[in-house]
Amino acid sequence: MALPALFPALLYPVSLAMYQTIYFNYKPLFICSSITPDVEDYLHRPDVVYMDESNAHSVRTMIHELNTDEFRAGVLLTPDMEAALNLFKKNLTLIQAAGGFVQTGDHKVLFIFRRGKWDLPKGKRDDGESLEECAVREVEEETGIRGIERGPLLCTTYHTYHQGGAHILKESHWYAMKCPEQPLVPQTDEDIEKCEWVPFDKLQPYVSQAHYSIQDVVKKAGEMLHRKPAL
Repeated sequence: MALPALFPALLYPVSLAMYQTIYFNYKPLFICSSITPDVEDYLHRPDVVYMDESNAHSVRTMIHELNTDEFRAGVLLTPDMEAALNLFKKNLTLIQAAGGFVQTGDHKVLFIFRRGKWDLPKGKRDDGESLEECAVREVEEETGIRGIERGPLLCTTYHTYHQGGAHILKESHWYAMKCPEQPLVPQTDEDIEKCEWVPFDKLQPYVSQAHYSIQDVVKKAGEMLHRKPAL
């Protein structure tokens, strides 16, 4: 199945394979090991924080700056992206979650509508539960579907928010999934208003009303579909 042309226009212009992105609300922080032309464009903007050191002090400074109104994005250049990401995990309250990019055999994608945004089903991992188990359970609970065939991990996304005085870093693991098309039952006690099966070539209005991290998941799924037609 060819990758629809709509995706490049909708998504943040950064390759997921070369960067790790943390979203501070709608502000992206790009953790990268080299400066490519698309990232270099950010460096010429006065509202972008740039740092080329990854230590506890620089990470705390980056977090502070991205929570002000003065800056709208950040770039952290580091030779070790994983170590830099771990510093953010240590300086924020980490919560793990998992969910799915669910397709039917004829490439309809499962979307949910929650709190004014189109979204993909996911939720927090319970104690003692694997991420794979969490992903399937949350999709089942939030949409009412059964008979899920779980595929590989697509990507991991990160976004932050404040809750109860804590600054949360949510680490969401996204799995490719497949199941037959079936009636959907939104989990209303989790603020899900509706669920829909959306044809893959008609995703544009849904993705354009989704959080940037969800756009990243859809992009990664699109790349996988471009390489092979099925899970």
